[in-house]
Amino acid sequence: MTGSGPAVTRTRAELAAARDGGGGSVAVVMTLGALHEGHAALLAAARTEADRLVATIFVNPLQFGPGEDYQRYPRTFDADLARCRQAGVDLVFAPPTEELYPHGEPAVRVDPGPVGRILEGASRPGHFAGVLTVVLKLLQLTRPDLAYFGEKDYQQLVLIRTMVRDLDIPVRVRAVPTVREPDGLARSSRNRYLSGGARDAARSLSEALRAGVAAAAGGAGPEAVRDAAAATLRGVELDYLALTDPRLRPLAEPLGTDAGPVVPVPADRVARLLVAGWVDATRLIDNTELQFAGGER
Repeated sequence: MTGSGPAVTRTRAELAAARDGGGGSVAVVMTLGALHEGHAALLAAARTEADRLVATIFVNPLQFGPGEDYQRYPRTFDADLARCRQAGVDLVFAPPTEELYPHGEPAVRVDPGPVGRILEGASRPGHFAGVLTVVLKLLQLTRPDLAYFGEKDYQQLVLIRTMVRDLDIPVRVRAVPTVREPDGLARSSRNRYLSGGARDAARSLSEALRAGVAAAAGGAGPEAVRDAAAATLRGVELDYLALTDPRLRPLAEPLGTDAGPVVPVPADRVARLLVAGWVDATRLIDNTELQFAGGER
């Protein structure tokens, strides 16, 4: 990388020429833009493992449903490019919509399967088909050895790993832990919409997760863990609260959604607690791993 910062490409041809212009391993971090410390953590993790680092910046219309915030989603390219420069990114791919979808919305999309129709998928029909379609396209175009995704979007991470496995995509998927604000709120580009009482309500999402973790560590069963988390929420219009195994099968009846039949607690007693809700006009998600008492990590 030169001192001037990453090369910026807008077209497939520019990306291909830049991608093939050097050797060594390649990592990609895919973003919608509006980069924050969570993205910085992804870029930093990728930078330590790969010889060359590619970041994509593209607000993907396929993953926004009717009435969602596609039009108001923040576009901050100059600031994003500065953050990429700070992170040591070698190549940025920031295509216009017509470059990535030259024939309009694609007639063929990736079906996320049953896991793509629960939780986020139930609340946002078609969302994961849009996510997996753009991820597959970007993997095809950037041809990385490694791809980094955040645990904050845990269901997305599970689905991307499944797609890579089932479709024999030659890339290694790496997960990076959720990055949080000093008050515990998970970093998100949508946090900028919060202020005053809305910020306090949003903070209760992470507090609910911590309450669930504490309940599990103290010997509570799945239903009690779920209820401990629910009791901590305030000022949130709950979309769902679910306690699942790592594959997103419910360990207790979820609140606000139907996620399929309840399964036993895994033998290693590791679980995932996920929450989504509205704070005023802003929809937020969060999740955490937890360990039921008596298990070994």
